[in-house]
Amino acid sequence: MLPPFRTARERVLAGATLFTGTGDTSQHDQGLWIGSDGTIRATGPSDDVVAQAHERSPGTPVTDLGGQTVLPGLVNSHVHLGLTLPGPLADAMGRAEPADIALLMADSARRTLHAGVTTVRLVGEPSFTDMALRRAIDAGAADGPTIYTAGQALCCTGGHGHDLDGLEADGADGFRRATRRQLRAGADLIKVCVSGGIASSHATVDTPQLTDEELDAVISTAHQWNRKVTAHAGPAETVARAVELGLDCVEHGYRLTREVTDLMAARGVWYVPTISVSRCEDFLVRNNTPSWLIDRALEAGPRHWESLRHALASEVPLMAGSDMPPHAPFDETTATVRELEFLVDAGLTPARALRSATADPAHWLGAADTLGTLRTGRRADLVITRADPSRDITALRGLHTVLKAGVVHRDDLGTLRHSP
Repeated sequence: MLPPFRTARERVLAGATLFTGTGDTSQHDQGLWIGSDGTIRATGPSDDVVAQAHERSPGTPVTDLGGQTVLPGLVNSHVHLGLTLPGPLADAMGRAEPADIALLMADSARRTLHAGVTTVRLVGEPSFTDMALRRAIDAGAADGPTIYTAGQALCCTGGHGHDLDGLEADGADGFRRATRRQLRAGADLIKVCVSGGIASSHATVDTPQLTDEELDAVISTAHQWNRKVTAHAGPAETVARAVELGLDCVEHGYRLTREVTDLMAARGVWYVPTISVSRCEDFLVRNNTPSWLIDRALEAGPRHWESLRHALASEVPLMAGSDMPPHAPFDETTATVRELEFLVDAGLTPARALRSATADPAHWLGAADTLGTLRTGRRADLVITRADPSRDITALRGLHTVLKAGVVHRDDLGTLRHSP
């Protein structure tokens, strides 16, 4: 293994407003002790944490944050670091060599981390480049978030994603083999496209694309290997079939009904609404996507919003995911922050929206003992904002400092760089 470029430094952050990710409110005048191993050694009232740190590790530097808010590093649960959309993006990716794709994805990973997203859930990348990037980040050879990945998205011949990042298969045996290919490569989860989508050039959002036998082959195989399955899905009828077959999570859900969201809640099926994708006209125009795609995205917007409202009413467990690059500019902030703002607009409290991008996805990923909350023993993935986003989600627009495993990756104000 290569040595990391940077290592964690033992320090105490004092005088903080602390949102741990475990409740609905922040605590004031709190301290957080970060160990040299990149984990959280203690949290609590500032004076107590400082005294504990100095008793056990004399000379530990203390930075007084003056009431600024510390919260867990964000988790974006629907990410494509090698994003391709119909038009110039797809054309460029189609001409790119594997090395070009790897470098472009590494740059996107670095920008993602600097945007405060310390963990990503990748749901479709080309040619297992995500696996190589994950190894490089874990080895310290590249800067980026912690990666949980599905490898290639699975689709039927000509199905959604076949011309982007998908792996085509047909029949139960074909999908079983395709699932095992992702598992062999090191997939943490499996992504399958069960309907058309906004970016489908040969189908509409409500076009069903897998038989029950094909989908059952994916779900049963993944579950045998102790992996969860998430599905790109649009229409309610297709989602209902997938839920009955044992699906673990729905991506997008453009046309859900209250009956289907009630079913999802009853079965413990999660939802990643990616509500931004039907509200991102500027992003699509800026990337020169075809007019048909822009029209289709905007047309999906009202029904997509209704789906989200149904999910909230049914109390379906949510994870926040942008689908756009997490760092992409969007309404004078990033796509990740804008997605959280949309969730609040739809009815979530700011604290609940924050949990959809911290503790909740950590639970879905089976990593709750490592990330998603600021608790003793967890990895010191955190961000610092001027104001408290658990009270006003727009405070995330003031994010200025990012640490991953105790290593400072962004420090706009020089707060930690210039601390004692």
